[in-house]
Amino acid sequence: MSRIDRPDQLAQGEEGFLQYFADRKRVYPKRVYGRVRSVKWAVLVICLTVYYALPWLRWDRGEGRPDQAILLDIADRHFFFFNMEFWPQDIYYLTGLLILAAVGLFLVTSLFGRLWCGFACPQTVWTDLFMFVERQIEGDRNERMRRDAAPMSFDTAWRKALKHGLWLAIAFWTGGAWIMYYIDAPTAVHEFWTGSADPAVYAFVGLFTATTYLLAGWAREQVCTFMCPWPRFQAAMVDEQSLIVTYQAWRGEKRGHLKAQRNAAPGETYGDCIDCAGCVTACPTGIDIRDGSQLECIGCGLCIDACDMALAKVGRPTGLIAWDNLERQAAKARGETLGFHLFRPRTLIYASAMSLAFTVMVIAMSNRSDLSLSVQPDRAPLFVRLPDGTIRDGYTLKIANRNQTDAVFELHLEGLPGGELALAEAHADRATMLRLPVGPDQVASFRVLATAPSHGASTSVNFVLHDTKGGDTTTEASVFLGPAQ
Repeated sequence: MSRIDRPDQLAQGEEGFLQYFADRKRVYPKRVYGRVRSVKWAVLVICLTVYYALPWLRWDRGEGRPDQAILLDIADRHFFFFNMEFWPQDIYYLTGLLILAAVGLFLVTSLFGRLWCGFACPQTVWTDLFMFVERQIEGDRNERMRRDAAPMSFDTAWRKALKHGLWLAIAFWTGGAWIMYYIDAPTAVHEFWTGSADPAVYAFVGLFTATTYLLAGWAREQVCTFMCPWPRFQAAMVDEQSLIVTYQAWRGEKRGHLKAQRNAAPGETYGDCIDCAGCVTACPTGIDIRDGSQLECIGCGLCIDACDMALAKVGRPTGLIAWDNLERQAAKARGETLGFHLFRPRTLIYASAMSLAFTVMVIAMSNRSDLSLSVQPDRAPLFVRLPDGTIRDGYTLKIANRNQTDAVFELHLEGLPGGELALAEAHADRATMLRLPVGPDQVASFRVLATAPSHGASTSVNFVLHDTKGGDTTTEASVFLGPAQ
């Protein structure tokens, strides 16, 4: 039954029900200056420079090889990272990298709260850039609010048109730069502007342009509050020793405007907070940090600069809002002094897990071979009895040569007495060893026939592959099937 069918229920809990459908209250962050803002600008410049410039970094891999330092070549199924090359079979390295990133984020959060969200998250970086463009064109908080509240004028119209045009340009270059990580950057630019690029390239550039424009230009804090799952996870990782943005209530309360403090009644005392709301107007998510730690707080610390600016103007000591932990704040309220506890059970667990994952990755990388072999036995028929009484099994072998030169591999069997090999396509004579050529940076497939006297229904056998040039050897286990004795 719909809500309209039951008007007697409409008034019950109406206010609490409708708040979930209320219009968005737009946030107008105010420009602030200070150490935190300077650090955020530095991080923004570094992140954007790396993102836009990295596809253009070259790396010489030899003639006929891609010379882009970082390239995820989906068409040829290769991932190039400077002097390293990864194949689809190396997907477990990506798993290890994701584990390292996740545990590292857990560790940083347990130590410093939402440091990632406030400084390096792509949503934060691009939103900061978009807001910078907005302020340069439409002015600071009060002027933007006045323009939006007033009827549309020519001055407001051209400013908004210019702002959205620049937003779209930034979003377009963001989408274009992302494509360059998958296609050689100079080639991608040439093909894009000459109209010869694949339709998928135009589609993905358009997709990333639209999402960047919408998320950084329009959604903004709504992404951090409602779309991102991380604020919900962080509650399990932050404790009373985590260094987060805190309001020193023991020092700031009772808050009051300067006029109220000057006209205070005898015996009435006020704290250092002058209730200017500068911390609220500077917050990109529009919260009041004086209400305590909240889900919407991204830990950017701009409220620290805003508060310090206001207190400095009236001659009050700064640091009323600062990075601190709740345990130290409680101790300060009691007049005590505590140090920081970086090494705690949870941080030690995260650090140990990260160290273990890193060690496993290093060992795996150091033992990584440029040669790989896979063996797939034929399913039908499982085996064939030859006129001479021997048993023959068929196998499909795939040999990956990750070297940049031609290679010739020697293949032989272990664990199969009297076993011989032959290439099915060549109808060659049987031999105890086969020589298999594979081109540079290629995967070659061979159908190999193994023949041996009957040794029972199933015999374990090893296919041993040796690189005659590089010296690498790899072994792949399989089975040799025959009739039951």
